[in-house]
Amino acid sequence: MPVQRGFHEPADKPRRFYKAVSVEPSPDGFEVRLDARTVRTPKGAKLALPTRALADQVAEEWAAQGETIEVATMHVMRLANTALEAIPAARSETAEQVAQYAGSDLLCYFAEGPGALVERQAAGWGPILDWAEAELGLRFVRVSGIIHQDQPQATLETVKALALSLDDFRLAGLAFGSALFGSTLLAIAVLKGRLSGEAAFDLSRVDEAFQEEKWGIDAEAAERTERLRAEAAMLERWFRALEG
Repeated sequence: MPVQRGFHEPADKPRRFYKAVSVEPSPDGFEVRLDARTVRTPKGAKLALPTRALADQVAEEWAAQGETIEVATMHVMRLANTALEAIPAARSETAEQVAQYAGSDLLCYFAEGPGALVERQAAGWGPILDWAEAELGLRFVRVSGIIHQDQPQATLETVKALALSLDDFRLAGLAFGSALFGSTLLAIAVLKGRLSGEAAFDLSRVDEAFQEEKWGIDAEAAERTERLRAEAAMLERWFRALEG
């Protein structure tokens, strides 16, 4: 199941066709309704969410729409569609993708210099690597530079098993986060409540932030950063909503 970082919205935005948004219990969970009509996935299935909290998040996105529907702002709705339609038929492939991100995890590649950047990486990434080994049994090899370093096969197998142990909604979130951060470790940390979504996002762009402090940032790059930060914050809300 390919997961892309970022999203491009279609040129023609559909007009809002409803007035009221509500959440109602159903035999399959909780449904979001627009003027009493149940929201459906792109393939036509009823959008049934496993918890009221998650359904409320989807409902808030629909309620926030103006005269036209801005699909790019509906992060929870899009991820819910993935969890319902893409994940069930591709659980093994999705777990393998998560393991592949772990195999080249961003947090394992420390800069060779300058010293200030190396110190910042060590302060931010080191505690997450230590936590993953102590709490989850995930031992990663740390390197300096960008040359690929194979990670222990046992670690990658444990990551895949962890992914497969999750339900479809949590697995969708883990895969999304791994791609968003370029790091399965950061995605797992958000899943487990070790990091907030925004804290994980900041750790995923330590190098970028360091360069921005030195050279500045243009408006387009700033807009992209804030869009991705919003997706990271959504991911945290997604995982917490699944807790009930």
